[in-house]
Amino acid sequence: MLDGCTPWPAEYAERYRAEGYWTGESLIDVLESSAARHGSATALVQGDLRVSYEELVLRSRRAAVGFRELGIAPDDRVVVQLPNVVEFVVVCFGLFRLGAKPVFALPSHRASEIRHLLEISGAAGYVLPGVHRGFDHPALGRRMRDEVGTLRHLFTLDETVAGDDLVALSAVEAAGAAADPSGTVPLPAPDPADVAFFLLSGGTTALPKLISRTHDDYVYMMRAAVEAIRLTGDDVYLAVLPVEFNFTFGCPGVIGTLLSGGTAVLAADATPERCFPVIERERVTVTSVGPSVVQLWLDAAEWMKPDLSSVRALQIGGSKLHRDLAARIRPELGCGIQQVFGMAEGLICFTRDDDPEEALLTTQGHPISPADEMRIVDDKDQDVPPDTIGELLTRGPYTPRGYYRSPEHNARAFTEDGFYRSGDLARLTPDGRLVIEGRIKDLINRGGEKVSAGDVEGHLEALPAISRAAVVPVPDDYLGERMYAYIVAVGTAPTLPEIKAALTERGLAAYKLPDRVEAVDELPHTGLGKIDKKILAARARGETTPTAAVFFSPLSGGTGTDRPAS
Repeated sequence: MLDGCTPWPAEYAERYRAEGYWTGESLIDVLESSAARHGSATALVQGDLRVSYEELVLRSRRAAVGFRELGIAPDDRVVVQLPNVVEFVVVCFGLFRLGAKPVFALPSHRASEIRHLLEISGAAGYVLPGVHRGFDHPALGRRMRDEVGTLRHLFTLDETVAGDDLVALSAVEAAGAAADPSGTVPLPAPDPADVAFFLLSGGTTALPKLISRTHDDYVYMMRAAVEAIRLTGDDVYLAVLPVEFNFTFGCPGVIGTLLSGGTAVLAADATPERCFPVIERERVTVTSVGPSVVQLWLDAAEWMKPDLSSVRALQIGGSKLHRDLAARIRPELGCGIQQVFGMAEGLICFTRDDDPEEALLTTQGHPISPADEMRIVDDKDQDVPPDTIGELLTRGPYTPRGYYRSPEHNARAFTEDGFYRSGDLARLTPDGRLVIEGRIKDLINRGGEKVSAGDVEGHLEALPAISRAAVVPVPDDYLGERMYAYIVAVGTAPTLPEIKAALTERGLAAYKLPDRVEAVDELPHTGLGKIDKKILAARARGETTPTAAVFFSPLSGGTGTDRPAS
């Protein structure tokens, strides 16, 4: 394993292999096996472009050889920052085949995040778009090469901006085709126990940490997710959220769909105007979204009247889905629903088709693997009784034992016996279903009473006059913290007294009522699609924030006041 990665202890690795969780397959084996079975079938769709399994394998082989010819070596880290395009999949499998390690970056990332990812990974290469949604990525790449000592190679999706110092991805494939016309040059097979690629942590308060995922653990996770959702070669998966998300990439996502012999469709963004016609045309059966996307799709469905009946599983994760919103999905969108709780650090939980209706609407189901271990603990790390809220701890065959090159953080984030401290407030129902209640850092201490921001947000969003809400704490000399709510209103924004009266009518305790409410056009989102409460809390405290980082849509993928939640 690469220096800086934390391996599973030998006894756990041996157990996971002996019990059949780790089977010695690499991600390359998964694609090659599917291509052998489904050769001419469509693997990927992007707009009018359709790529077969045979073509995907050939292009990834050429990319591997091309990267090698152009100076990328096994174990080199390569930051990959592309939108939802076929080339993202080609590049990743090309790097997997070569033994280089992709580091996923989001299209919304800018200099601060990209510099951090390049430096912490020691990246030798950087794959980027051209000018994408108004932002000049090639200029950023050239700047980063001047500032980051390890960065030697720049590659771009856009042929029109390529030059001697910025190689087009088409030229990478062409170099591979010239060096290996038949696509048969042997390359060393990846070690399944080795790191395949790096995902990003999803925190909202700091630069992301790198999560090393091995071939062994990720192939198993995908197979377990495929089995839990019963994905087959007849399924069509729509990648709505950025493909760099763990949710979109492999839960089961694009790669799990390829494992199953199905078709993965790549959407440029999550807007209903973009996605509804694609769902109808391609007869999409599975897609993955967050609650903010669900809300906007529900709003749009009232006037667009889409036919979404092919969608048997609308997977919803990323943040808490409140019951009132969940209950609208079947009658108003006509989709099946699957609640998902997952993390790039490992544990994935799904509801199942045969779950009781109330469990589908209010829980995140069961883990996808029988080897997943979950504990709910109090602040002394003692297990709590069923239906008691505490912190979720987890370990298992696809939950890594540490962040990359982060020994000090790992000492805090993992217990001595290897459980990952998720930071999520959760409880287990008596029948073992997981219910996520919020984040530990999302508790407001108001006069000694602990208030879950997520609980209050759910009640706010259940009011007809409010479509979205976010609640943040503000320091207070008397109460310790007061509660400020930001809302996106439907029509005229309700006043604070009106909101307090409506919440009281819903049975909310007086100490849970907001102290102040502010209506905004949109809520800010982080690059990973979560509401950016750091920005909201700073605004509530009267602190200035950068103009370009304030309120933007979670769907469009633009910049500035229209920045994406990618």
